[in-house]
Amino acid sequence: MATTDLKLSTPGSLPRPGPVGRIVRLSFGMLCIWQVTGLLQVTGDLLSNDDHIRSVLWNGLPIGLFLVSYVVNIGFTKSWKKRPVVISASVFLLIASFGYLSQGIFETNLLAQVIWGWELYVFSHLGLAFVLSGIIGSAGCEMRAFHELYTRITGVPTKEHYCPIGPLHSIDQWEAQRGQR
Repeated sequence: MATTDLKLSTPGSLPRPGPVGRIVRLSFGMLCIWQVTGLLQVTGDLLSNDDHIRSVLWNGLPIGLFLVSYVVNIGFTKSWKKRPVVISASVFLLIASFGYLSQGIFETNLLAQVIWGWELYVFSHLGLAFVLSGIIGSAGCEMRAFHELYTRITGVPTKEHYCPIGPLHSIDQWEAQRGQR
């Protein structure tokens, strides 16, 4: 089972992605960037004509809530466990409740704006990390790609983190085993 615990490894302890791992990372990055472009297309018009929050926001919300703890914990080297998702969901519920109590509806413009900004951050950070990881071939989790770039520029080593969710860790191990034959 995937855990949001921060488990950093010494530099060089995880296999670097091969061509398949890099293509998968670039593909995931393009999916995240696709979500960001969808968000940017509705920037000024977050509510539909019938005053509902646009589907592009609702579609990204469950995925973003699932990923936000990994993005924050691994990306910023924090050990906050599930706090990022709990805080995010709590803020959304608080704003929705306030909207319902004050206007009689959950889907307010304020809720839409907060979800929009939050998703813009989560998917931008994740998308850029995936693309950078695919380009430079950083070992382990894509959320450490910015740290790997820092290491390459400054020479100061940064720790690695295996990918706790998704297929990337398995793909990297498979490619490393294939390359040793």
